[in-house]
Amino acid sequence: MIRIAVLGATGRMGKMLVGLIADDAGLELVGAASEPGHARLGDDAGRVAGVDELGVAVTDDPAAAIAVAEVAIDFTLPAAAAGNIAACVEQRVALVMGTTGLSVEQQALLGDAARKIALVYGRNMSVGVNVITELVRLASRTLGDDYDIEIVEAHHRHKIDVPSGTALQLGEAAASGRGVRLDDVAVSGRRGHGEPRETGAIGFASIRAGRIVGDHSVMFAADEEIIELRHRALDRAVFARGALRAAAWVGDRPAGLYSMRDVLGFSTLP
Repeated sequence: MIRIAVLGATGRMGKMLVGLIADDAGLELVGAASEPGHARLGDDAGRVAGVDELGVAVTDDPAAAIAVAEVAIDFTLPAAAAGNIAACVEQRVALVMGTTGLSVEQQALLGDAARKIALVYGRNMSVGVNVITELVRLASRTLGDDYDIEIVEAHHRHKIDVPSGTALQLGEAAASGRGVRLDDVAVSGRRGHGEPRETGAIGFASIRAGRIVGDHSVMFAADEEIIELRHRALDRAVFARGALRAAAWVGDRPAGLYSMRDVLGFSTLP
């Protein structure tokens, strides 16, 4: 049985994770944390998630939440990242980091932490998204610059980061397939009368509306054909299930920075 702590246990993803852990005989919830001042601090994490009591109270201390855990899963906010990473390093607890919108500095903290603990960082934990990411990489490598690449992502009205972490993941795969850096070719937020499209550019467009869980489309457009790869998330459970798959995989790995490519066995592909 894998002992798991959920950081961000009172959020949408956190509650989903707690519920799925409660239903899995191979997993045990041993810790749950939320931000200081949250109204549900001290409540049973199971009750917060809408399932039976699990005997685990929600705390605002990540170090206490992970005290007996083998793996911590973080779905919080970027502001909490540094403290959560530090707690896991201090106690040598493997970490699955699912929080998006991390700054360059916060991502650097992940690299530093990975020298001491096993850490999976994924902008999107959905197995389906990571499959389509590999297809994007393959298509980009095969098709070349004759095909314009455009990435369109849509999410619910409350999502803050733009473009989404998943869109950036797809963009990085497309850039990797062409042997270039995404930062050198990315174009986003087109408006008005801009410059003509540059050959090799990778475009991004973002939509924020309604309750859209997540919709990502990658278009490869040439003069004579258009190829489109699309993933639509219908339920946040797909992200939680992917995170739990990562947690089961990372628990006995040596220190290092891993991705869902590693979890799914794609890292051995060319």
